[in-house]
Amino acid sequence: MGKRITIDPITRIEGHLRIDVEVDGGEVKNAWSSGQMWRGIEVILKGRDPREAWIFTQRICGVCTTVHAICSVRAVENALGMDIPLNAQYIRNLIIAAHGIFDHITHFYQLSALDWVDIVSALQADPKKTAKLAEQISDWHKNSYNEFKDIQDRLRKFVASGQLGIFGSGYWGHPAMKLSPEVNLLAVTHYFQALDYQREINKVVAILGSKTPHIQNLAVGGVANPVDPNTPAPLTMEQLLYVKSLIDNIKGFVKKVYLVDVAAVGAFYADWTKYGSGVTNYLSVPELPMDEKGTKFLMPGGYIENGDLSTFQPIKSFNDSFFKDNVKECIKHSWYDGDWNRHPWVEETDPKYTGYDVEEKYSWVKAPNFKEKPAQVGPLANVLCMYAAGHKPTKKYVNTALSIASQIAGTKIGLSALHSTIGRHAARAVRAAVLTDTLDEVWTALVENIGKGDYDTFHSPKFPKGEIKGFGFHEAPRGMLSHWVIIRDEKIANYQAVVPSTWNAGPRNQKDELGPYEASLIGNPIADPKKPLEVLRTVHSFDPCLACAIHLHNEDDDEVVKVRVL
Repeated sequence: MGKRITIDPITRIEGHLRIDVEVDGGEVKNAWSSGQMWRGIEVILKGRDPREAWIFTQRICGVCTTVHAICSVRAVENALGMDIPLNAQYIRNLIIAAHGIFDHITHFYQLSALDWVDIVSALQADPKKTAKLAEQISDWHKNSYNEFKDIQDRLRKFVASGQLGIFGSGYWGHPAMKLSPEVNLLAVTHYFQALDYQREINKVVAILGSKTPHIQNLAVGGVANPVDPNTPAPLTMEQLLYVKSLIDNIKGFVKKVYLVDVAAVGAFYADWTKYGSGVTNYLSVPELPMDEKGTKFLMPGGYIENGDLSTFQPIKSFNDSFFKDNVKECIKHSWYDGDWNRHPWVEETDPKYTGYDVEEKYSWVKAPNFKEKPAQVGPLANVLCMYAAGHKPTKKYVNTALSIASQIAGTKIGLSALHSTIGRHAARAVRAAVLTDTLDEVWTALVENIGKGDYDTFHSPKFPKGEIKGFGFHEAPRGMLSHWVIIRDEKIANYQAVVPSTWNAGPRNQKDELGPYEASLIGNPIADPKKPLEVLRTVHSFDPCLACAIHLHNEDDDEVVKVRVL
């Protein structure tokens, strides 16, 4: 019997996650993933107007806001069999892509880079050597001696004050940290630059969505952005040109900094391509629809079994029966009443907490299955599916990342290296690069369509009496998201959200097969059980959002907090 390590809560994520691992002989032998809050949005939505669902669901999270709004309107539109105006699809696509880039940049630099980068070590770096190193791998115009020296001076002031602030709780000097001081300084500098660039691309979401987080422009049937110059406050060409400038501005950082940094970290930590693969059934969905019916997409999606790209089966439309018929959720090890494995349309949401017991029930997160098997979702699944589909931009940036990593490592790093902890970071950077290209394409399509005199952005929904049901999916930054709705006499009768972190953070399923977090931790090295940095590395590589997977439940119905709006 090995030593049990509990990390509760996992930090630098959204929401509360507990991870237990059993360590023996310096590596993880067993693992359990437990969501520590309950999501009650499904209960809140019962009986409400379906047109309001997106307003509620996007408040599942303060980070993944646009994704639940988009997915929710798609679910209701699917139930109604609606076509969506081209302009509305394009505007939604611009928001989706910009939010995705913002999220990916934030995840690597602000949420997970500190698992690999030793901030304190950067104080020992020679800024001139850092500048020389940077010039060898990228022509980024801000890779200069002055930039590196300025950041090093700022760090030195942090340390001298005795208050490291956001850097105060890192495992600095940990034996698993292996970057040189110069590489650490390079990464820390880009950490600060990333704050500026992620903020800039998020302006696209704010402009088109009216605000961020929690956009306000969506509607079942399209968007509320008027483009007709004869209407009040239309979306003007001046605004669209500003959006284009923001799109152009992000390209250099994503392709010359983010993609390069991830490839470099992958090269320096090449041993981590052997860890973290876990579940290699990959599920993603097509995204960025370019027609009114949701049958033509800029980014393909599908399903891969056992990591074998030759098994790729595409998901082709918003009505795809292969996807619709194969999603289920299991509650054998989740704190809900019963022991079932059901399709979302026939699920119940009846919380029943029974205590933490890894042999019985130990998480508020359900265990999703596709074709009765666990599946990993996220940028890695998305990139591998797009690669298998022959998507040219994806192949281009995958090959670029692997080429840079191989050059730095001095040995060839192939596609199989992506099935790993470090591979998930590489895939996220590749996806960000793909999204920068698609932003250009979508922006051009929107401007050209408006130029033809098409000002339509909304089709009014009409709800029939009786029962209808629908589903909507979206390839969100953290992976495949789906919402499932049953509407009876114009009111919501049942609503289920099957989210990326539910797929990945879920406990064992009906067959006691490990969820993706759990499986990915098996075999991970642990250098110091008191400082389990390696566990954080693998868990963070999924970009957990437990606020989406679960929500807070107060059995006593006491007031937790009162907020007064002034």
